[in-house]
Amino acid sequence: MPSDPAVPAPRDFDIVLVLSGGNALGAFEAGAFEVLHARGLQPDWVVGTSIGALNGALIAGTPSERRAEALRSFWRVAPPERGQADHRALPFPFSQIETWRRSEAAAWTVAAGRPGLFGPFLSAMAPWAVREPSLFETGQMLRTLERLVDFERLNKGACRYSATAVDLESGEDVIFDSRRHTVDARHVQASAALPVLFPPVEIAGRWHVDGGLSANLPLDPVFAEPPARPMLCIAVDLVPLRRPRPRTLGEIASRSQDLIFATQSRRSIARWQSVYAGRDDVQATLLRIAYERQGEEIAAKAFDFSEPTVGKRWRDGMHAMEAALLRLPDACPLQRRGLTLIDGEGDP
Repeated sequence: MPSDPAVPAPRDFDIVLVLSGGNALGAFEAGAFEVLHARGLQPDWVVGTSIGALNGALIAGTPSERRAEALRSFWRVAPPERGQADHRALPFPFSQIETWRRSEAAAWTVAAGRPGLFGPFLSAMAPWAVREPSLFETGQMLRTLERLVDFERLNKGACRYSATAVDLESGEDVIFDSRRHTVDARHVQASAALPVLFPPVEIAGRWHVDGGLSANLPLDPVFAEPPARPMLCIAVDLVPLRRPRPRTLGEIASRSQDLIFATQSRRSIARWQSVYAGRDDVQATLLRIAYERQGEEIAAKAFDFSEPTVGKRWRDGMHAMEAALLRLPDACPLQRRGLTLIDGEGDP
């Protein structure tokens, strides 16, 4: 796919890619990145938390020409074949069958784990596990990261990398930044250590848990200091703020989970807009791509790693990013002063 002439060349501004948490929903981020990759819009800085930190490590720790391939390998998504059907939400009664399929897939993941990421249910209590209080062991996540990510490139390459976490004891936000630290697989694992599910990770005497507990869309590292150059910040948010009114117990459970994290993101965006309001020395655009049209999802959607679901989320991410990029030309974002928000929600 040729580069879109409506988007300025990357050398004229910095591209920052922010990736939120969401476990199995992270396939949406990978699909969204594939569109940027195809258009030659490689990020200068990737900031992620939880599954966003894993996706970000694969991006920053892989040669630019192979980044989409690395993400496909991690998510086990095959390249699309010519003429391949693009499956969307299915009409009733097939939608009900799809809900059953996804529920069964999530239940299987809980029981058997996700090979390469976390073990079966109660595997954290096995004699060989770290024996920190949790339900799933994540030692295999370290091995996957060490196999797929070139950490020397991640730390010394052109693309800056940051992963966020929370200090379990003090509650302080922690940022592992390749410009300030030597980042390894443990730092990425710590960013994805969601309490109860996954064990905390000890680094330099401090115990760390999932950064999404504090800010599931990690914008603070990006805007904590005014950008020195014009900046396009592309934020991929996996947790929807807006959804139709729930009708079932499963839907209300899913909606409750969404709101816990999505309201964080809403307040964070509003805060940074206020901070940079009227700043003539700042040219920054925040292009937010939210996974708000998720279709037939279930309460345990974050554990549905099944091939059909992952493939659909990947395609949804591609469609949403393509739609979002079309909003840039009309807004002329890099010529505006202060922080400009563009809601790039697309209907996949």
